Amino acid sequence: MPTISFYKYQATGNDFILIDNRDNSVKHNESLALSLCDRKFGIGSDGLILIENHDTLDFDMVFYNPDGSKSLCGNGSRCAVNFAHKLGLINSETTFNAFDGSHEAEILNGTEVRLKMNDVHNVMLKADGMFVDTGSPHLVVYENNVIGADVYQKGKAIRYNDEFKATGININFVEIVSNNEIFVRTYERGVENETLSCGTGVTAAALASESKGLTSPIDVKTKGGRLKVEFKKDENNKFSEIYLIGPAKEVFKGTIDID
Repeated sequence: MPTISFYKYQATGNDFILIDNRDNSVKHNESLALSLCDRKFGIGSDGLILIENHDTLDFDMVFYNPDGSKSLCGNGSRCAVNFAHKLGLINSETTFNAFDGSHEAEILNGTEVRLKMNDVHNVMLKADGMFVDTGSPHLVVYENNVIGADVYQKGKAIRYNDEFKATGININFVEIVSNNEIFVRTYERGVENETLSCGTGVTAAALASESKGLTSPIDVKTKGGRLKVEFKKDENNKFSEIYLIGPAKEVFKGTIDID
């Protein structure tokens, strides 16, 4: 039974297990993510991230949701950038590979990371809310009182309805605070519960809120802390120069035996 070293990071309350796997010593798959992310029988986290070598970029970020599925993770990406810096792979700027392709990022000061997201041109109105794919699929639902919303029950009902149950979707409940601030709570697929923050969800909520009259940069409050989203929008309704900005911090490190 091999013993592996891991690090635990959090980004506005979204927590992740990070492993330096540049030597390919950890044979990862869906079952490893299920085991390590389990909060009762494993380490416990909102996702598993492995840092691996890449042929042309600084590193490859392999991300697993707690259910073993793969997707882009915005908060996890910011944690991966700070972890790569800790490993000596990068200085303050980087280009790395993730689930949806390459991303640029910059460490601004200490633990703050400015992550460039891929362009978005698929904001569309659906029966339950506004659909936005920011590397992971999201539905944005507006509420007058987000803190009082039953995010688990309402989110679960939408995530498992006939339209979304096959592929899954993340549901973001959004309250507009001012012309440049929103409050977001997210039900995440893969976690199948509310998380304290969701980076791709916060980004989706900010882009969708442009149609409500909000302008970039948009400040975002989550239960786990504050983030900021910057973007540009052209005459063809395409969003570009999208940046997710916020902290990503190491919490602790340890070892664990794996099968």
